[in-house]
Amino acid sequence: MWRAVETTDPEVHHLLQEENRRQFDKIRLIPSENYVSRAVLEATGSIFTNKYSEGYAGKRYYEGQQNVDTLERLAIARARELFGAERANVQPYSGSPANLAVYFGLLELGDTILGLSLPHGGHLTHGWSVSITGSYYRSVQYTVHPETGLLDLDMLRELARKERPKLIVAGATAYPRTIDFEGFAAIAAEVGAFLLVDMAHIAGLVAGGAHPSPVPHADVVSTTTHKTLRGPRGGMLLMRRKVAKRINKAVFPGLQGGPHNHTTAALAVALREAATEEFQSYAHSIVKNAQALAERLLEHGFKLVTGGTDNHLVLVDVTPRGTTGKPLAKALDTAGIVCNYNTVPFDPRPPMDPSGLRLGTPAVTTRGMGPAEMRRIADWIAEVTEVRDDEAALAKIAGQIREFCHNFPAPGIELGS
Repeated sequence: MWRAVETTDPEVHHLLQEENRRQFDKIRLIPSENYVSRAVLEATGSIFTNKYSEGYAGKRYYEGQQNVDTLERLAIARARELFGAERANVQPYSGSPANLAVYFGLLELGDTILGLSLPHGGHLTHGWSVSITGSYYRSVQYTVHPETGLLDLDMLRELARKERPKLIVAGATAYPRTIDFEGFAAIAAEVGAFLLVDMAHIAGLVAGGAHPSPVPHADVVSTTTHKTLRGPRGGMLLMRRKVAKRINKAVFPGLQGGPHNHTTAALAVALREAATEEFQSYAHSIVKNAQALAERLLEHGFKLVTGGTDNHLVLVDVTPRGTTGKPLAKALDTAGIVCNYNTVPFDPRPPMDPSGLRLGTPAVTTRGMGPAEMRRIADWIAEVTEVRDDEAALAKIAGQIREFCHNFPAPGIELGS
């Protein structure tokens, strides 16, 4: 691995080796991270990176597109078949540009959008104030219920009737429960709004049948192509026929130039993998593992937002354990467990040191870990919480975790490379 890099750039080669070791030796619980297959890695690093392809298949601005056009059509066909979509666009560079294309294609500047508040589990591009989506559009934010932490469609309906948005955004980055997409669609229809579902976090669960699909209910579904889908870093749009032309024009030439053809190649591979029975089993195992992790954390006295999980992530309020999110996340990283600190709904603390941790099971499930391992991981999290200021104790746990991880191969990683 990386022999040419070693010769050309020893510094980058060293960083590749170090990252190789880090991803193998640590328990990765960031919900948006995963391990891709060797096939996806190879396609990502392929010679398709050499080719410019502005435009769409059959309508390019450069010659020499015979293979690229075939590749893009293949990725589109696989995406449509896997998710049951009328139309698909595989060119967005990532999830945020995909969402921007929906706004640019369907809205006028200043139109009202209704999205989930960032501190309540939404994304920056759902209309948060520091995002372009909160600056160029009139953004109204809905929240979860203050008592349950759950999305409340009655509250949402009342807000939608009052604000009359042009677009309603469903989807989240830190919401541990199943989203009622049909209910969202009914509200959007009632107020005459488009419905955009951002399923970036749960796309793999949807593909594997472990979460209800938003595709039958939404005008547009946006997603990243990594996370639970286990593809390359990119974006994708699944659309109804009636809006596809407007959104395709927003992607190109509205927001982007040439697509990243190497990413399209890797996405095509990942979509083929996601259509297998093995992937279906994987998707259901992600949920089982998240639930096992949640149950054990509850036994250790942690407070979970909504009391548990239906999907791939667990949102933990750690303040009842005498700490806050940032220092505990850093202590866990030192001990070999990688997660991220995160706000919880109605969090009184600042975003850079919030009350919570966000934990997820996609990556550990890819490595073959199951419910028994999730309980062991929860035990380590509880132990780190107790000894978080003891460097020697954290180092001891890190050694245990390194040994533990060696029992679970990581796709695409070869130690000693």
